[in-house]
Amino acid sequence: MANVVRAALVQATWTGDTASMVAKHEEHAREAARQGAKVIGFQEVFNAPYFCQVQEPEHYRWAEHVPDGPTVTRMRELARETGMVVVVPVFEVEQSGFYFNTAAVIDADGTYLGKYRKHHIPQVKGFWEKYYFKPGNLGWPVFDTAVGKIGVYICYDRHFPEGWRQLGLNGAQLVYNPSATSRGLSAYLWQLEQPAAAVANEYFIAAINRVGEEEYGDNDFYGTSYFVDPRGQFVGETASDKAEELVVRDLDFDLIEEVRQQWAFYRDRRPDAYEGLVQP
Repeated sequence: MANVVRAALVQATWTGDTASMVAKHEEHAREAARQGAKVIGFQEVFNAPYFCQVQEPEHYRWAEHVPDGPTVTRMRELARETGMVVVVPVFEVEQSGFYFNTAAVIDADGTYLGKYRKHHIPQVKGFWEKYYFKPGNLGWPVFDTAVGKIGVYICYDRHFPEGWRQLGLNGAQLVYNPSATSRGLSAYLWQLEQPAAAVANEYFIAAINRVGEEEYGDNDFYGTSYFVDPRGQFVGETASDKAEELVVRDLDFDLIEEVRQQWAFYRDRRPDAYEGLVQP
């Protein structure tokens, strides 16, 4: 029998407040569960606006502890209710002065499995993230979930091939890439980089982008979220570039082994020759 995982993602418009944003994502998750999904992921800092369009101290108010903060606690309840694995990107405060762009991973029974912290932090117009976030310090964990081995790579990370590769070496079968990226800056890269990473590392990727404009800047988040397979082919259509959408797709995890046997990229790696890649 094929090892097929029904997976979901949500690209959402900002509602104006955290409570309604979380409630909206809960309803999307329940609908995904009704459609038979067993894993779901949300967009970057899903319970807040993309406040990094500005540099203002008031936006530290969006930060919360992981896993004991209100949003992750609520998402653990949602995972238990729906029987789905849930990938939950939030603004994390570890202690005073220590803030991270983080995604918690929750198993289908509500167990908190751990978190990924974004490694690569941009600081360019409209994406002033170094003002808020420290670079991630937890490596590239891959979580052994009810549906398989799940990794996370967040937004700007996707431009750096090293993390994609480490996730593959750590056993990832599906990597969620929650993002907030705007039409003028990177739209043409959006359908290029993640499919290329899926091919190079021979696993599935869920690429999630926000959609719409928000009150803290003029970034036009263009959605077009999608799943891509280890051959670099979209699994079904991409989502809308203008409207909120729940995307549910069947992923045949047996394709991972098939591609790895056919293309053998992992066999032909040369880590003995790569020392220069890690020199500053």
